[in-house]
Amino acid sequence: MKLRITPGGSRPDNTNGVGMTRFTRAAGIGMAIVLSTGLPSAAMSLDPGTTGSVVADRVWELAKVGDESTLLELLRPDALSASGLDPHIRASLELFQSNFAKRETERAQKLKEAREEFEGHLAAYDADRSMVALSKALSGVVELQLLAPDDDALLGDPKIAGLLKSAEQAAHDAERRGEWLFASEIFYRLETIFDPAGTYKDDVDRLTKRLAMIRMYAPERLWELRNARRLAEGLDGLPPYNPYGDDYRAKLAGVTSTAVRTAIQRAAQQHIGRQSRDNPNGVTMNRLILGGIDAVRTMVTTTDLAATFPGLGNASKRNAFLARLDERRATVSGWDRDASAFDLRRVIDGVLSDAQETVNILPEAILHEFGNGAMGELDAYSAVIWPDEVARFRRSTEGEFTGVGIQIQLDELQNIKVVTPLEGTPAQRAGVRSGDIIKKIDGISAVGLDLDQAVEVITGPANTTVDITVERTNEETEEVEEIVFKLTRQRIDLPSIKGWEKTGPGDRDWDWFIDKNAGIGYVRLTGFTADSARDFDMAIREMRQQGLNGLIFDLRYNPGGLLDQAVEIASRFIPEGMVVRTVDANGVPQEQQNARGIKDWRDLSDLPVVILVNEGSASASEIVAGSVQAAAHQGKSKALIVGQRSFGKGSVQNVYMLPGGMSAMKLTTHYYRVDSPRMIHKLPGATEWGVDPDLAVDMLPSQQADALLLRRDADVLPLDETGAIIPDAEHPDPDTLLTDGIDLQVQTALVILQTQNLPVGATTSMSD
Repeated sequence: MKLRITPGGSRPDNTNGVGMTRFTRAAGIGMAIVLSTGLPSAAMSLDPGTTGSVVADRVWELAKVGDESTLLELLRPDALSASGLDPHIRASLELFQSNFAKRETERAQKLKEAREEFEGHLAAYDADRSMVALSKALSGVVELQLLAPDDDALLGDPKIAGLLKSAEQAAHDAERRGEWLFASEIFYRLETIFDPAGTYKDDVDRLTKRLAMIRMYAPERLWELRNARRLAEGLDGLPPYNPYGDDYRAKLAGVTSTAVRTAIQRAAQQHIGRQSRDNPNGVTMNRLILGGIDAVRTMVTTTDLAATFPGLGNASKRNAFLARLDERRATVSGWDRDASAFDLRRVIDGVLSDAQETVNILPEAILHEFGNGAMGELDAYSAVIWPDEVARFRRSTEGEFTGVGIQIQLDELQNIKVVTPLEGTPAQRAGVRSGDIIKKIDGISAVGLDLDQAVEVITGPANTTVDITVERTNEETEEVEEIVFKLTRQRIDLPSIKGWEKTGPGDRDWDWFIDKNAGIGYVRLTGFTADSARDFDMAIREMRQQGLNGLIFDLRYNPGGLLDQAVEIASRFIPEGMVVRTVDANGVPQEQQNARGIKDWRDLSDLPVVILVNEGSASASEIVAGSVQAAAHQGKSKALIVGQRSFGKGSVQNVYMLPGGMSAMKLTTHYYRVDSPRMIHKLPGATEWGVDPDLAVDMLPSQQADALLLRRDADVLPLDETGAIIPDAEHPDPDTLLTDGIDLQVQTALVILQTQNLPVGATTSMSD
């Protein structure tokens, strides 16, 4: 058993095929630039002759207390008339001010455009009442929410209020008609609009379960739904459905009653929300059994599954099974005692027997859905990890997998495109190149595969082979050629530490400095894997050798990972004391992890550090950010948290293998707390959660999307079959994030750290 802080992060594009992500709007430096006019406040005034060290302290304190408007005023180059102000720093301050002003101009323009687009979509919906127009109108409301300063006023607008009421009814009607994808899409957008109230959470969860079942047992039907959705919007259709790797029987292999019952029993006994004397309304075995029965009922009423399980298409057989499920549910609901392990077995055996006598669904499929339904009664992070999911789970937490070493994506034509071969891997050594289009896998067409299917069939056991057929344009003849690569799978390590700019093909080939002149480093951690602390130390050593004066530590979009690595990395910033403690449901401490007491060059507690977080920073990321913030507030280190409120995943999961060794379970057993009274975990109905930044810096949705894309592309260097960088290949410059004002959070961190390195003897004065 290994303790893990399992990944959280922003809402995934589950199985609904919609791919919607909400970006949080936060009040921060966002509006300050347009409000900071006229004379500076008295609190900000600096006497003529103020030294650079005093300016540095003043900037730091203003950022620490989140005084964004005064901070922006102080960071004007003309406010710092300095005899010793480096021209490089002055240019950085000017760009900083310019980009914030530019952002506010863009905000006003985008707000106007978003309102016009919303009005157009609303008019279209009023005219034809189509689900496509409704979805676009709701998407317009989400966009307005992200840009508008007053959420209550926006949702109180009669047009918007009327639309939201109509949308709820339309979603329920779509679900009754079996239009699962449209219903899911509308409920998802409503939940996004009303988050964190959770008004439509149950609806989203229910539709997500239906679509997951269709994806599992009738994937071609899900393809039909997604294709129809695209055509309804006037988009090109999807490539023909490809069943490669979509055999549900193979995915169910290894699912057993013993494993499912063991998972449910352990959950009833050990889940943090279980019923106890202090928590009389907690989860019981009875509730888990009812959740399992309800999930099987959802399966039976998902009519799209009839093509796979013909018995569901027979109304009399289907109704007979539903009647038996309802009888069993009524029996369990009537118990005035706690269900036992024997009761659980009797119910599961009964449901399996009923299914065989009526609709004739595979026992493994019933067990699969019963287990999912039972675990779904717990929390978002407790689940059975089924045999076909174990490898993916290990990849997400351990930073390694067995495959051929390529990053892939779907291009605009839905082809599987190689983003890059990873250096030193079978694909790179064999000659696979960036831009290659994968047409076949083991001789079977890859056209129409989604990314999950492609990953499943390309990866596999170590030392086994896979044939990859790619399409590539010959540079000399300009003809399209097919090339077959026979690759032997091997263990592939996924590095979690990245720098500012990629300099070579190796995992550690990075320029770690965002500002070499000022000695300001940049490290981005994408997840907490087994080697994260080791690789972090290597980056710090390299920067120390070149002169490290300040560090930006980017934890944005980091979903979490291994607890021990979070504690190790936090210990680089915290000289002593608590990093994190686990507590039970009543807040009673269970175990505490303290800083490791590092005293050598790895100790960063005396270095100015800015840690970046956003709503994609979850779990282990929140442990690091929250513990370092607490230590800094206690004067133990010099660190700031900048960005936006983190995700709010403050629970700990234990991972257990289940009988048979083919499946596992992850179970929430504790919450964690850093040295702060605030609960990091986002509980239902909560208004406070996560790690609040010391200084909130707002980015427009378009800026966030552009920053993600540019960062992704900048991290990849086009390589040839020898591992050498392809000369003159198109490749973005990460400095564009700063020069074009795309990533204002990084830029704010940079400017704050630059002020910490003003010459001590330099004098500054306020300009009139």
